[in-house]
Order: sequence, then structure tokens, then C-alpha cells
Amino acid sequence: MSDETTPTCSAKGCRAAAVWVLAWNNPKIHTPERRKTWIACEEHREHLSQFLGVRGFLKDVVPLADWESAGGSGSARAG
Repeated sequence: MSDETTPTCSAKGCRAAAVWVLAWNNPKIHTPERRKTWIACEEHREHLSQFLGVRGFLKDVVPLADWESAGGSGSARAG
């Protein structure tokens, strides 16, 4: 992958390559099967997981390569 297509971590200010997908949803506004995604580098995976987990939003954490090969629930991107 070139630098232009390498997914970057969703953590604020981080420009590291993402290697994890954090699948989440907000049950107050999303249907149960809906999955939003944040992507994380190794350094920020735990922090972002805790942020989502404490709010009850985190549903799954999987390696980015596995998410992409399985088709994910849409593309993995920041947001």
C-alpha cells in the first residue's frame, strides 16, 4: 500500500498506520446490527477500546486485515 492509501489511526493527531478495527454502535441512535468503525494503530487500540467500552458502544475489535478480507460492515475508516 502506498502512503496515500494506507489507513491511519482514528486517534486524534495520530498519523500511524492502522492495524485494528474497532466496530461499535450507539444503541440510542443505531439499530443493533449497525456497525460504525474506528481504526487504530497498535499504540492506541487499548485507549480507543476503553473509550468506546465505558460507554457501552464497543462491539468487536479485529485485525484490519481480517476485517477487510471478511468484507466488514462497510469499509474501515476513521469515523
